[in-house]
Amino acid sequence: MTEVPEAPGSPGATCTLQEAAETLGVHYMTAYRYVRLGLLPARKAGAVWQVALPDLTAFMQARPTGPAGTQDDAVPVRAGRRRAPWADRLEARLVAGDGRGAWSVIEAALAAGTDVREVYLRLIAPAMTSIGVRWERGEIDVATEHRASGIVLRLLGRLSPRMARRGRPRGTVVLGTPAGELHSLPVAMVADLVRGGGFEVSDLGGDVPPESFLHIARAAPQLVAVGVSVTTAECLDSAADTIAVLRDGLGEGVPVMAGGLGVRNSAHAATLGADAYAPDAGEVVTLLDRLTGRAPSEP
Repeated sequence: MTEVPEAPGSPGATCTLQEAAETLGVHYMTAYRYVRLGLLPARKAGAVWQVALPDLTAFMQARPTGPAGTQDDAVPVRAGRRRAPWADRLEARLVAGDGRGAWSVIEAALAAGTDVREVYLRLIAPAMTSIGVRWERGEIDVATEHRASGIVLRLLGRLSPRMARRGRPRGTVVLGTPAGELHSLPVAMVADLVRGGGFEVSDLGGDVPPESFLHIARAAPQLVAVGVSVTTAECLDSAADTIAVLRDGLGEGVPVMAGGLGVRNSAHAATLGADAYAPDAGEVVTLLDRLTGRAPSEP
């Protein structure tokens, strides 16, 4: 195997993907597949993929060695049979703006046995949460965060049909964000998971006036619950106003759930007027199961 090219003294030293392929002893397209799967970090400089030498070294050290001393060019070994870091790989592709690579990571995770629900909860949600935190810290530009969100919306468009569930719907759930809250991606993710739980969903998206929220909820057949998602602290007052309108207009029979990064805990949700708190997308379905009094697997 070719040695890693010697770094010219700079911690940011890189090599081209072609040079990385030669170092690894694989075809260029195999190295390119590593990048698309998020296994080998790389950034595009113009028309050329660049690989940081420390990343190349780490990749080489992680690859398994065959019985004859040759390198297996499939995937890096998972020491101790640990779960592959799919969320990290997906995040890297999203930050790079690589939509095709992001889908390749999801396809690889599905092929490795990850079910679609886990793709939402264990890949997409952690990746987007991390990207949001990095933006808040000033590590990435807001445009990078918006671009990643756009890619995820396209990914959800491909995954959503797989969440469809046969049989009679267990009722309708109305989801959205309050006026001023523009983060509609969490709502879209929750909506797919709720559909996967056997419910019909009215996904109102972002920036929904309270009266419009109530209008759709009143018209929903067999309404089970309403969910209000809040991502930014600046929209908490708006969320409280929306929840108040919903509770007054729907009465005591329809619970209003609150969740999202802007809602800290169940006590905080209660101060907003909500009947229930969902700390994450998976908990929304659990709450709905409790409300309907039966498990998702029941007919």
